Amino acid sequence: MLKIKKITSHKLNQLIYSTHRSYKNKTEREKNMRKIIIPLLILVTILCYGKDNSGAVNEKMLKEIRNSIKMDKYTIAVQNAISNNDIKALALNRSKQGQIDKQFAYRIDTPTITNQKSTGRCWLFTALNVLRPKIVEKYNLDDFKFSENYLFFWDQFEKANLFLEGVIKTRKDDIDNRKVQWLFQHPIGDGGVWSMMPGIAKKYGFVPKEIMPETYQSESTSMMRRILRRKLREQGLELREQGLELREQAKKSNKSLHALKTEMLSDIYRILCLSLGTPPEKFSWRYTAKNDSVITTKVMTPKEFYNEAVDYNLNRYIMLMDDPTREYNKLYEIEFDRNLYDGLNWTFVNIPSDEIKKYAKKSILNDEPMYFSCDVGKQLDRDEGIVDVNQYDYESLFGIKFDMNKKGRILSYESGSSHGMSLMGIDTTSNGKITKWLLENSWGKDSGYNGFLIMTDEWFDEYMFRLVIKEEFIPEKIKKITKDKPIMLPPWDRMF
Repeated sequence: MLKIKKITSHKLNQLIYSTHRSYKNKTEREKNMRKIIIPLLILVTILCYGKDNSGAVNEKMLKEIRNSIKMDKYTIAVQNAISNNDIKALALNRSKQGQIDKQFAYRIDTPTITNQKSTGRCWLFTALNVLRPKIVEKYNLDDFKFSENYLFFWDQFEKANLFLEGVIKTRKDDIDNRKVQWLFQHPIGDGGVWSMMPGIAKKYGFVPKEIMPETYQSESTSMMRRILRRKLREQGLELREQGLELREQAKKSNKSLHALKTEMLSDIYRILCLSLGTPPEKFSWRYTAKNDSVITTKVMTPKEFYNEAVDYNLNRYIMLMDDPTREYNKLYEIEFDRNLYDGLNWTFVNIPSDEIKKYAKKSILNDEPMYFSCDVGKQLDRDEGIVDVNQYDYESLFGIKFDMNKKGRILSYESGSSHGMSLMGIDTTSNGKITKWLLENSWGKDSGYNGFLIMTDEWFDEYMFRLVIKEEFIPEKIKKITKDKPIMLPPWDRMF
């Protein structure tokens, strides 16, 4: 290894002084000294102190780590098991099997289970599943399904417009500005939250599923999403370039850019029509009631059907959240978390899960299902349809502790809301203590427990994030918070 002698401060001063004297012209000397001395000082620092390797893995550390695992017969057996089998199957907690029954003291009657297939449309299916029982009751039906494809079409179209408007608004910002980066990273997606449904429904209405059924692309959205993102990113760059050229003429710039945006949306509309079908402007619906009578409705627009079918205000629903990383009893809003440019970002009141459960229980006992979102993948037994904090015992399998609480999981991005379902049932002890909850899923009837998931009360506390509930089931103190000015959170917030 090459050894480099340290340069003493005395020698360094001599070197600098000799360099200094070599210049005759004082002005030139001062100008050029900086060019020589600064790189020289950097070089001297490296030579004197070298690279900091204190954080590197060294032989002593590695020996200590190697000695920490004792390869006895038990450890070898565990190694053989883990290295040759599915970890989740090995961690399945045998002591929990059969301990959670599938009976519920109270559950809301639901129509048949829906299936979002290979998409991120759980938010849309769940939001509509909350409304379906009322439609079944209103029209005296055995079953009813909304056309998720119809609303999804307009959701994608409006999200494209929202992105392009975001590009226009930020066109003067540098391309590396964080908001601009975020826009181009997330031009469009098929995910969402409850608050996106009421706005899109009010603007475009509803249609029954048979009027605009699913397509291959609506049930498997990944390729269509790629094409839309590619086109939107291309269009976004063009809008920025045009904006720069017209920078000096603000009024002309806005008018020209919006005219260009309209042309761009025509391309998006074409992609959506070819992929999802053309949304109907008018339709007539035939259905069979429970008394076997066939009924034909008048010709109506989707908005007319929405006004007739949903005869109550969807704005009566309020979103509650348990986020222990933030102050409770405050109203929060997330920027750009909407699908309509002319709509509202979603807002939520942050309160502890113990409070949320009280209001949820009251809603179920009054036959009102709720939109519920959570981190569904944690401790999920998909075959049995059970989510329980102790369903899988990874600690015993690996012999190490996993100690993060909910706050830590959120802050470290270990946990976040990943799926929406309808909260439909509750089970209690004889004295009214909640033991478990019933969730209507949108993964098809063959998934989980006949299409449902059973959630223990402890799991609710740890992995529930959002609950949307009618305002009549929450106290005045919460309603009052919804009138406050919300605390604005950026679009890259953990809760997005």
